[in-house]
Amino acid sequence: MTWITRLPFFVILMGLGAIAMIVPAMHAAVMQDFTTMRVFFYGFVLFSLLTLVIALATAGFEPASVARSQLVGLLSAFTVLPLMLAVPFHEAVGNTTFLNAWFEMVSSFTTTGATVYDSAGRLTPSLHLWRALVGWLGGLLVWITAVSIFAPMNLGGFEVRATAGVGKGPVRSFTQIAEIADPSVRLVRYTLALTPIYVALTGALWVGLVIAGEFPYIALCHAMSTLSTSGISPIGGLYYAASRFWGELLVFCFFVFALSRLTFSRSLIRDANQGLRRDPEFMTALVLIGIVTGLLFLRHFIGAAEIGAGRDTGGSWRALWGTLFTVTSFLTTTGFESHYWGGARGWSGLDTPGLFLIGMALIGGGVATTAGGVKLLRIYALYRHGEREQERLLHPSSVGGGGREARRIRKQGAYISWVFFMLFAISIAVVMVLLSLTGVQFETAMVLSVSALSTTGPLASVAAEAPISYAGIPDSAKIILAAAMVLGRLETLAIIALFNPEIWQR
Repeated sequence: MTWITRLPFFVILMGLGAIAMIVPAMHAAVMQDFTTMRVFFYGFVLFSLLTLVIALATAGFEPASVARSQLVGLLSAFTVLPLMLAVPFHEAVGNTTFLNAWFEMVSSFTTTGATVYDSAGRLTPSLHLWRALVGWLGGLLVWITAVSIFAPMNLGGFEVRATAGVGKGPVRSFTQIAEIADPSVRLVRYTLALTPIYVALTGALWVGLVIAGEFPYIALCHAMSTLSTSGISPIGGLYYAASRFWGELLVFCFFVFALSRLTFSRSLIRDANQGLRRDPEFMTALVLIGIVTGLLFLRHFIGAAEIGAGRDTGGSWRALWGTLFTVTSFLTTTGFESHYWGGARGWSGLDTPGLFLIGMALIGGGVATTAGGVKLLRIYALYRHGEREQERLLHPSSVGGGGREARRIRKQGAYISWVFFMLFAISIAVVMVLLSLTGVQFETAMVLSVSALSTTGPLASVAAEAPISYAGIPDSAKIILAAAMVLGRLETLAIIALFNPEIWQR
């Protein structure tokens, strides 16, 4: 394992991407789709040899800053690596442009789930499996890099509780420990610790969906999409799934892994003594889900009462479940729509405002999870700061309690959270302006910008007044959205950290 740690991070990801091409090749062989099988097998051979050549050429390379090298490698992984992943996909589809194939792979690898192939029958089952697999691998990469790269550098939401500056890594008193813990070794260690958990959870959900009545191939794609929060589906979403309520209930239970990192990595990020009941992210998520679900259900209930359908108990329960599932799904930035989501509109005769779902996707899930958005911990820090400011208005001489960590979250944590929130808002405005320059309408540009930056691709088909097709936007707009997806996945602070002089020093 020592020689692996000496390779550049991007080269390792290239090798894993090449090996992953065996999966759709084997699936296509079973499905007797020999054209797709040959394309992906040849892609595996070609890119495995290319990775081997690059690995031999860079075997003795020692970067001046491993942290900087990993950040640059991570940025390259979400921008350059999809070019490699798109080659067999483009050849297998045949009647598509390479730009569309690259956009599809960027969307999948960043766990956004936006697709230019609106018709599920446009792609073969093996290609849908490849999309879901790329999204699943992207989610695993987010899990690992959040703990091994972002946490030591106080990025990705960890800056809210950090005692050191953003992008500066450990505080000075722990310099010797930080020097002993080599970043490459730490990356391998967390990969070996988190990958079995990720695989086991995916397998458990897959088996559960099959038992609930779903077809194995579709169940596997939905299981991978749920754990990675990519929302990729070979049949257009859970709305058309055969497992219906029981399948949705299983998926709903697994949403918890996108709401709090304590569900899978408590012992890895200095949270061993903290449970879910004391986790501010998890509790904030419960409050948000409860409030939004209650407001939407109340709106539908009033509409149903006005048309005389308020006594329909079955319709009310279906409306409640459809609202609860869909709201939670968009908070985790997965974007699955419940089969009963449309039933709520039919029960009350009222449409559901898409602005609610846009707001939930903007907030996003937990830190160090596969979810995108602003993140729950930052929202919690801003709430606690606002709560403290209101107390000071009533009692100017009062002293805020809660201990050192609570004071840090209310002050430094809230400050950096507000900075990130403003950067996120500015990013939305910039992306909207750029999309408008390509000819995209204002409302469409707003939904697409939020969808890309929050990595919630299905938002475009649900939140707008009319479903938005990614296939209908100009090619220049697709490039802008792909860049926005990468920015939303890595977050603005991580990009800014690349310009930190400290990580460029020897």
